[in-house]
Amino acid sequence: MSQSIATQPIRFYHQGRVTEVEGAAPTRSVLDWLREDAHCMGTKEGCNEGDCGACTVVVAELAEPGDAQAVQGLRLQTVNACIQLLPNLHGKALFTVEDLKTACGASAAPNNLHPVQQAMVDCHGSQCGFCTPGFVMSLWAVYEKQQAHGGAAPTRQQLADALSGNLCRCTGYRPILDAGQRMLDLPKQQLDAAPVVAALQSLQSGEDWQYSNGKAHFYAPASLPSLAQLCVQMPQARLIAGTTDVGLWITKQFRDVGDLIVIGRVSELQQIEQRDEGLYIGAGASLESAWSALVQRHASLVDVWLRFASPPVRHAGTMGGNVANGSPIGDAPPVLMALDAQIELRKGERVRRMPLADFYLDYMKNQMEAGEFVQGLLVPPAAPQLQVRAYKISKRFDCDISAVCAGLAIALDAQGQVVHVRLAFGGMAATVKRAALAEAALQGKPWSQDTVKQAQAALVQDFQPMTDMRASSAYRLKVAQNLLQRLWLETRVDTPLTTRATTVWSVMPHDTGIPAVQGA
Repeated sequence: MSQSIATQPIRFYHQGRVTEVEGAAPTRSVLDWLREDAHCMGTKEGCNEGDCGACTVVVAELAEPGDAQAVQGLRLQTVNACIQLLPNLHGKALFTVEDLKTACGASAAPNNLHPVQQAMVDCHGSQCGFCTPGFVMSLWAVYEKQQAHGGAAPTRQQLADALSGNLCRCTGYRPILDAGQRMLDLPKQQLDAAPVVAALQSLQSGEDWQYSNGKAHFYAPASLPSLAQLCVQMPQARLIAGTTDVGLWITKQFRDVGDLIVIGRVSELQQIEQRDEGLYIGAGASLESAWSALVQRHASLVDVWLRFASPPVRHAGTMGGNVANGSPIGDAPPVLMALDAQIELRKGERVRRMPLADFYLDYMKNQMEAGEFVQGLLVPPAAPQLQVRAYKISKRFDCDISAVCAGLAIALDAQGQVVHVRLAFGGMAATVKRAALAEAALQGKPWSQDTVKQAQAALVQDFQPMTDMRASSAYRLKVAQNLLQRLWLETRVDTPLTTRATTVWSVMPHDTGIPAVQGA
């Protein structure tokens, strides 16, 4: 990608037409543009960090052929407008609560509400109403997908999962879930997708794209070679995907992030495929898609998948970004380390791989060189008889930052000896890392209560966790030790506990389409 390419306006579909934006800062959020420039006040600002969901909007792209989630040729995704950068809308469509009348077949008459809105009224799903537009947009995405694919209506738990990124302070979730079920019983109103598809087709281009307001630049290469060239030419530029982390640098820390390079137009980085060497996850694949692929291999990971942030964050963010970020409380790295994942790095034409466990050097420091970027992740085939668990401990069940996250994998031989073990923890050190001494205490030993106690004692030498607002050092260490006990209870040779005895899903009927964990 040449830096000399002419800057172009941001062009996206909004309220029935293609909108062009010039002059706005590349770091301007979709939320600020909506409220201050487009004067669409339905979308609210709550936390301004992607946590409360009051600003939830739906972004649409042209669906790929064979996309099982497609809605009339579109892929609809909820995102948080507060941390979504305006240039990221280029070539896409933006839907807000105002569009439920104009784009979905409802009359403009004041009292003619969309079924989602009418159900919220009927079920008393709103009190102060501040969070309501976000809930409505999340429910609208569910509504449109159900209309497109028919079949059974979503269960209350599936609705709760879809709404896990929308927080309510006063109404309570029971009437909102009632509304989610009620909306499907009302007279149908469906998105008129034809003009949206036509507009998006007119905006499509396989060429590199660049936007600038004269002060900062936003580069959007359209191919992997262009991205690699640009990163070498501009090693100081900030590489972004969904800005689910960098967005907070802008909104909360008021940092000048400089020139930005977005990977979202590089189709090669979106790939998730099964190869002879294992499951390959491109660095640009969304968190939602990546976790779904991992759960297809290891059904026991469904809990941490559904509790990893929220659907709007998982739709925008990427697993490659979560790994590259290097946060000591990131939830993906412990699981990937437990699976012996490798990280694939690229600089120019050079591609190299290394175990993810070797990637992190210290707090927010890693092995990447200037101009190098994460190209993908490779999860090798599972060892025979491998049992995998992931445990997330946080103050809030849904959509919360972990105090401790554990990725644990163990394999036993016919005599009950430990022949393979990986114990990786987040929240316990300056980086996510494996518990080397605890692993050594288990390797080659009988998988027994006594051996577990030895591994628990070794954790004291493996980690000296910090105390912060989420948990004390003593609490974190005790939790990590208790999680080893839980792993043993679930995988011991004699009478292991079933998932019904150890997870909330036994009392929260859940239909993910994922097969039950063995022994459940």
